[in-house]
Amino acid sequence: MRTATATSFFALFDTAIGCCGIAWGDAGIQGVQLPEGGAQQTRDRMRERFPDGQEAAPPADVQVAIEGVVAMLRGQAHDFSTLVLDMRGVPEFHQRVYAVARNIAPGQTLTYGEVAARLGEPGAARAVGQALGRNPFAPVVPCHRVLAAGDKPGGFSASGGVRTKLRLLLIEGAMRGTPGLFD
Repeated sequence: MRTATATSFFALFDTAIGCCGIAWGDAGIQGVQLPEGGAQQTRDRMRERFPDGQEAAPPADVQVAIEGVVAMLRGQAHDFSTLVLDMRGVPEFHQRVYAVARNIAPGQTLTYGEVAARLGEPGAARAVGQALGRNPFAPVVPCHRVLAAGDKPGGFSASGGVRTKLRLLLIEGAMRGTPGLFD
């Protein structure tokens, strides 16, 4: 996974599920951060991920991304296809996985195996899971829409783990009435 450069900036923003972060630079969006508990924890995580990044007001194109994430986390569909993601340092296989994930519509899911098959590598389900576990752009690259075999949630590397994944799927309408989800 790439690290921040001297031209990195980041901002925090509030959403329906908590304080998120976004980092950007001259080559596009460098990373998105789901909530880490509170604003300070999210800020600390952004500083860990982007040690040379400076907190700043987002430019217009980044503000569009922020508004999209806010809308998405309120349950409103948003198209992120025009966002420029800085993929420098992201392995080519991961880029291919992220491209497939970006094409999964809100409220829809695929399994790790189905993503692997779409890549033309039907035996690569585990590698797909590993790539998604390193996704620096969640939820813009909606790795939460990829499930384990049998439509089981599988893992999720964001704070809150599988519980956060299920919450995102519930917000999007992909999962309804999951017992005990918010107990």
